[in-house]
Amino acid sequence: MPQIQHQNIMRTTLTLDEDVDTKLRALCRRTGESFETVVNRTLREGLDARASRTPTQPFRVQARPLRLRTGIDLDDVAELLERIDGPEHS
Repeated sequence: MPQIQHQNIMRTTLTLDEDVDTKLRALCRRTGESFETVVNRTLREGLDARASRTPTQPFRVQARPLRLRTGIDLDDVAELLERIDGPEHS
């Protein structure tokens, strides 16, 4: 991966969650890169991935009538279980 040269460097303090710090430091050990390089690359990749996602449409449920059968009492759980599982439903 080519190094990206930046003219403007911003120094900031960032508080990381422990799990994030652990993962970043493990990545430093695997790649041999500095913590600063790993943090910048990881943030850049995450921001680029987020920007390139296509927005999804919200999930919508279309309600419709249940059309229950006549003669079935939904309040009688024992009868419903017997109809579904048979008389040995225990």
